[in-house]
Amino acid sequence: MINEQIRDREVRVIGEEGQQLGVMPPKEAMKLAKEANVDLVKIAPSANPPVCKLVNYGKYRYELARKEKEAKKKQKTIEIKEVRLSPNIDANDLNTKNNAARKFIEKGNKVKVTLRFRGREMAHIDSSKHILEEFAEKLSDIAVVEKAPKLEGRSMMMFLTEKR
Repeated sequence: MINEQIRDREVRVIGEEGQQLGVMPPKEAMKLAKEANVDLVKIAPSANPPVCKLVNYGKYRYELARKEKEAKKKQKTIEIKEVRLSPNIDANDLNTKNNAARKFIEKGNKVKVTLRFRGREMAHIDSSKHILEEFAEKLSDIAVVEKAPKLEGRSMMMFLTEKR
């Protein structure tokens, strides 16, 4: 909120250089702002009384946007990468999938390992759980199991994340 939009009974006013000007009605604060040729901006509406500052509003918005952009740069987004397996996977294929998952984890992503069952494979779900356990064991030096293997419909899933 800026200038005439401020409808509080009293506001704490801070000057352009950061000095406290005291608690006063908004009309008085507006007079001070007009004299200094700046805007009265409410910067802490939840405080008691609300805090307003005498600043150039355009410059204030620019500074806020710049700070927000800097904070976004420092954030790291974690993606979920998926590795799909089948119950009758060969040892070499499993190693290849394992290496792909290792690369994903080293980049800081989570890995969703899915073991898909088709047709008659559904009859042998119990004997296929060891594939996921073996997969997690091979990556145990850099990853931990976030969610244990769980059957959902026609597939068994497990999530791996980076060890900290």
